Amino acid sequence: MLFPDYRPRRLRQSEAFRRMIRETTLSVDDLILPVFAINGKNVKNPIPSMPGHFQLSVDNLIKTSRKAFELGIPAVMLFGIPDKKDPLATSAYAKDGIVQKAVKSLKDKLPELVVITDVCLCQYTDHGHCGIVEGNIIDNDATLDLLARTALSHAKAGADMVAPSDMMDGRVAEIRNALDENGLSNIPIMSYAAKYCSAYYGPFRQAADSAPKFGDRRTYQMDPANALEAVREVTMDVEEGADIIMVKPALAYLDIICRIRDEIDLPLAAYSVSGEYAMIKAAEKMGWIDGKKVMMETLIAIKRAGADMILTYFAMEAAQELRDS
Repeated sequence: MLFPDYRPRRLRQSEAFRRMIRETTLSVDDLILPVFAINGKNVKNPIPSMPGHFQLSVDNLIKTSRKAFELGIPAVMLFGIPDKKDPLATSAYAKDGIVQKAVKSLKDKLPELVVITDVCLCQYTDHGHCGIVEGNIIDNDATLDLLARTALSHAKAGADMVAPSDMMDGRVAEIRNALDENGLSNIPIMSYAAKYCSAYYGPFRQAADSAPKFGDRRTYQMDPANALEAVREVTMDVEEGADIIMVKPALAYLDIICRIRDEIDLPLAAYSVSGEYAMIKAAEKMGWIDGKKVMMETLIAIKRAGADMILTYFAMEAAQELRDS
């Protein structure tokens, strides 16, 4: 097909033509909103690096989640900020922990909203790492039981899905076994299977107060240079019982999303992380870009790469834009 016989512009001449041949579509059904829960009443602490997002007490969390659900967003990803931290992250799996309380309230007030809980220890440990520390080493196997206890406590509180983000080896199987042995085999696992050690997480660590107090997370999160390793990580989590696989971050890892899409037939999630959000918001504030257009172009790129669902801090703005368009 060579010019002049083939003219691709023929099918770009009108919006109707462009809609008819569009290969990738973004729907509000694809969006998951991350939210941050904190103890107290009528608390709405702004997150400076993530304008429009807040640490929310449960009453305000319900208000925000209701707005999201009314916009058509089907799910939230819930993170907790505890009052106390310790070496064993006891607040992560406490029956009256912030996530457990938030889950119960959300399911009571918004029963049709899908509540997914992030399962990790970094917000709850006094050292800020995602596992138990022995010396300066993160002890993988000692961490597994605490992750399983955390996931189980979330499920017992009413969570619809649990999402381990710690990157400890073997944690999906440990969580699956704990859920199954406690009569919760119906609870699915969304695994942060290919989670890279990324500088894009900076604003989130401010939001969740989860920065490590020493070192970094390169011994357990993935090296940004590696792609084949992502396939191995994902394959392992699928074999251990994951129901949904996640790649994180999204924008700088579109090639990984595409590769994993070709490798597996499970639903695939991508996390458009805080740094992606912050950069677009900052450039929009400076007047350098059209924020809404860049937002939508970014989300469609993640979907085009192969993601079935996108966790994004733009969820409510994107849902409104989709409704208005």
